[in-house]
Amino acid sequence: GINITWAEGVFVYEKPKVSHPGKELTPLDAYALIKEDPDHMIIIDVRTKAEYQFVGHPDGAYLIPLQFMGEVFKEKEYEMIKNNKFGSDILKKFNPKADTLFFLCRSGTRAAMALSEAVAAGWPAERAYVILGGFQGEKMKDKNSLFYGQRVGGGWKNEGLPWTYAMDQNLVY
Repeated sequence: GINITWAEGVFVYEKPKVSHPGKELTPLDAYALIKEDPDHMIIIDVRTKAEYQFVGHPDGAYLIPLQFMGEVFKEKEYEMIKNNKFGSDILKKFNPKADTLFFLCRSGTRAAMALSEAVAAGWPAERAYVILGGFQGEKMKDKNSLFYGQRVGGGWKNEGLPWTYAMDQNLVY
């Protein structure tokens, strides 16, 4: 995930642990760019269908899951199954010559993986960003905090940017 540290009341975004060929922006910087040209600056939410529906998502974000939640429970969580059509889905839906994509997941790791998948499928890296901190941000690591273990460190939702639970059939997978 994204390492976010608490420093004098401000979250500091750091690079994702997963490398990727694109660029990175904080949620606030991504939102500022998207507002300039919302028809061609597009958020791709790569989380599961359940996360998008039940946790919420940025207003106007397209859901194209990088992975699907499987049926098998493995020690601590359900298995995750790769969406083998992810790259081709991106290329079918969006225009690599006109559109810029902003990839977002829960905290940042899957977004970096998704950006790499899109570029491998033919999306130009210069038109691809990871939104640092994802939708929910990073978990508080300070065991002395009342928020220990909760996702309060940055991210789209914690930055107070527009989000919703509303489901638009033109945006869902």
